[in-house]
Amino acid sequence: MEYRTLNNGIKMPMAGIGVFMLTPDQAEKSVESALKSGVRLIDTANGYMNESATGRGMKKSGVAREDIFLVTKLWPTVYENDTAIEETLKRLDTDYIDLLFLHQPTDNWREGYKNIEKAYKEGKVKAIGLSNFPEELLQEAIDTMEIKPQVVQVEAHPYFPQTELKMILSKYDMGLMAWYPLGHGDKNLVNETVFTELATKYGKSNAQIILRWHVQSGNVVIPGSKNPDHIRDNFDIFDFELTDEDMKRIESVNKNTRYYTATPELIAQYAKMELKEDI
Repeated sequence: MEYRTLNNGIKMPMAGIGVFMLTPDQAEKSVESALKSGVRLIDTANGYMNESATGRGMKKSGVAREDIFLVTKLWPTVYENDTAIEETLKRLDTDYIDLLFLHQPTDNWREGYKNIEKAYKEGKVKAIGLSNFPEELLQEAIDTMEIKPQVVQVEAHPYFPQTELKMILSKYDMGLMAWYPLGHGDKNLVNETVFTELATKYGKSNAQIILRWHVQSGNVVIPGSKNPDHIRDNFDIFDFELTDEDMKRIESVNKNTRYYTATPELIAQYAKMELKEDI
């Protein structure tokens, strides 16, 4: 495993598993399988409605809590709730969270940020960050909040490498966690000629080449899967290294194209969307 040291000294694994869009049963099994396979970073969220299942999967794996880097996110409707973090800890059945994000940039995000700052000071959270925030709000948080974010979580992949954002992050030694690291399963991306050729060169799959590109670019990756074999394969990216020439070739596929855009209308919906944990 390779690690990234955050701007507060915390070490974060460069690869893990995400449980977005998994049912509680699927999430529990995937987390257990991933941890037993050697994965040590788990990414969930209030909004995924599978935190309780994630906690059960962690327990069933037999891996010590201190060896797991647990990531979750607060949903906008609880940003201002004084008990939001305690309720999250209870669902996950843990005493602390390694990295806690605000999930969406709704109007009350500033109050939410103060809430996660408080949890950070109390030791309930080891690192804090922002998920899906535009660059202008990220910069506001950096400039005005007491504690600068340690990590941002955004869509990132070879078609959308987040070049401009990463220039901002580098100034503050902030990490980037990439969702949709394989382009939301887009076969056009995964089957780009450069990945096929590099896969042959290194004896790896196209997906493994892309995930290795992320890690060497400094991105933490959290691909999701229900399949134990795929989970192991997604993690099997630390026994080879792409050359500078390989990395340069991969730059050529950049289309500056997203798969997901959070419109103002969608953000407004998030601000009102009440969640019910499915246990």
